[in-house]
Amino acid sequence: MKRIALLACLIFVSLPAFADSGVARMKAFLADVKTLKADFTSALLDLNAKQVKQSSGTLVIKRPNRFRWDYAKPNAQVVVADGARLWYYDVDLQQVTVKPLNDTLAASPAVLLSGSNDVAKSFTVTDLGEKDGLAWVALVPKVKDSDFESVKLGFKGDDIAVMELKDNLGNTTRINIDKLQRNVPVSDDTFKFTPPKGTDVVGDTGAPPGHG
Repeated sequence: MKRIALLACLIFVSLPAFADSGVARMKAFLADVKTLKADFTSALLDLNAKQVKQSSGTLVIKRPNRFRWDYAKPNAQVVVADGARLWYYDVDLQQVTVKPLNDTLAASPAVLLSGSNDVAKSFTVTDLGEKDGLAWVALVPKVKDSDFESVKLGFKGDDIAVMELKDNLGNTTRINIDKLQRNVPVSDDTFKFTPPKGTDVVGDTGAPPGHG
């Protein structure tokens, strides 16, 4: 679930103008959104499109560089970007993984939510037209060593409704977004993360020696 969570992260950034409707809707959406709250359900599909895992939770975004995904079912997990670092907390394993939120993530799916990078610089953007009542856009990484093939975004009306992430093994993660609220008040404290006492922390937390 860790890799799925990271693939799902970072989708709301500025893009250059395109004439086709899907990218035009995305551009308008991203230009407007400063904060966002929503519920989500995530399903992992295998090569035969059979569902092998499902999860659900909530997400909060505050541009730039801050977001939080709380996975509630079936396993509690938290993914937080606080503007400087990306935190991944597996509650059952009592383990926290932390890494800098910097250029090392520029060519990964994580760039899609940061709000500080140009998606077209790292991804090839293609309008896919309409299907199943949604306007679709595809993002394909330009780097060769990415661990996923593509990200597809589906827009219903003015809002994003679906994200589909296909990895290099042929598996697809489909995330449905519901109860989306744009530009609602969001406290900066939402994105502050302190590893719970007793958890195993992997990575640089940025805390001074002896303080974490």
